[in-house]
Amino acid sequence: MSVQERKQRERAERERLIVARARELAEQQGWEAVTTRRLAESIEYSQPVLYSHFRGKREIIGAVALQGATELAAAVRAAASDANGPRERVAALARAYLDFAERHPAVYDAIFQLDGGLAYAQEDTPEPLKDAFAALLECLGEVAGDGVHPGLFTETFWASLHGLATLTRAGRLPPGDTGPRVELLVNRLTVV
Repeated sequence: MSVQERKQRERAERERLIVARARELAEQQGWEAVTTRRLAESIEYSQPVLYSHFRGKREIIGAVALQGATELAAAVRAAASDANGPRERVAALARAYLDFAERHPAVYDAIFQLDGGLAYAQEDTPEPLKDAFAALLECLGEVAGDGVHPGLFTETFWASLHGLATLTRAGRLPPGDTGPRVELLVNRLTVV
């Protein structure tokens, strides 16, 4: 292994460490606790080293969002692939999405609530974000119904899931009714 390859590997490892630690701090104490000074101290590197990877907290949030979008896409696909039939796949997708939002609130916020400097719904949208939407579209497109654009249906269904996730987490909806909400959403919005 050349010196250049070793340096690139070490740089990539430092970057993974920064993102992992930011994510850990955010999940434990909220994004307010994630500061560049605190991150630098917790990974035992100087702030200039941290800034050589990320220009600031915004870019770190973006990196967490991209990582989280990849994980969300995988969770949705895995849940949908284990279900039989279109309606069951949609219900499994909805449960997986809401479960992800509940288990990883800081990551969910990085993807959908916070400014990570990422473009959404544009040509230059990063591939992990496009893939997360594609994971929803793969399942939801088949139940959109005649004359309904699959992308628009997916956006509407996704918006409903996002609303359920954020309103439940904010205490605006009782947490114990997730199952009936998913069932209602699936039964009322899907055509099968």
